[in-house]
Amino acid sequence: MAPGIGFAVAAALVWGVYLFVLKRLFDGFPATVLIVYANGFALLWYAPVLLASIGVDGTRTAITGLDGSQLALLVLTAAMTAAAIVSFIRALDVGEVSYVAPISKIVPVFVLPIEVLLLQEVLRPLQIAGVVVATAAVYVANFRGGSLAAPLRRAASSRAAQLAVLSAACFAVGDVGKRVALQELAIPSALWVPLLLGCVLVIVLPIAVRSHPERVRDDFPKLAALGALVALAEYLTTLAFAVVPASIASPIVNTQAIVAVLLGGVLLDEQYFGTRLLAALLAVIGVTMIAL
Repeated sequence: MAPGIGFAVAAALVWGVYLFVLKRLFDGFPATVLIVYANGFALLWYAPVLLASIGVDGTRTAITGLDGSQLALLVLTAAMTAAAIVSFIRALDVGEVSYVAPISKIVPVFVLPIEVLLLQEVLRPLQIAGVVVATAAVYVANFRGGSLAAPLRRAASSRAAQLAVLSAACFAVGDVGKRVALQELAIPSALWVPLLLGCVLVIVLPIAVRSHPERVRDDFPKLAALGALVALAEYLTTLAFAVVPASIASPIVNTQAIVAVLLGGVLLDEQYFGTRLLAALLAVIGVTMIAL
């Protein structure tokens, strides 16, 4: 397995735990406030990695040498990422994690046409089939019986589903922006993580200030743990996007939805566990096809 694929699989596992923790421990927490604290703690956790990378892979030069195109892409990617996270957290507030997570992770459906049309990316037939299978896994995880079109009809009328789809579309633009920043514009991986986390924090901070709860001190340990998950997951995701196309890395990273669904089934005894086990199997098959 190529290193980039391995990083993407590891990122999917960590992000899956993150999705489960969001619903389990932070249900109803203001989305923008949650982003500010999670990203702030993530930056603290990540600081030793950034300091260790100074002088390695051009990180020192890149810190002071970002040009206009790199800054513009950073702002666009951060804005789309912030919008995606806010939409996802609000979807979790009104829907179950086992319903919201699969829908919000159909990101590859949006990434593939964007990358093919704008970046002239060429995929082998087996890789395209792998993307289809991995995306089908998300559909199966969302299937609750009835007709095959039932999940689509439910999505059309569900506020949670609409927010989840919006989240997926925003994440897709962010994923492609991340790939361009790391590969075409050659921003060092060690620098990209704090740049993205910090920029997202700054974008949502003015909104978070207006909706800040009266007391969050009691939640600091949980927020610090969430920040550690964000730092690790974002770093692994960045390593993956630095070496493989977004249309390959994205479907692998977004199998995190299956991880979240399985955690919900095992730890929360949620319904439709058998169907979601089938979805997990499809996800593994799809990832394998992409990696071959």
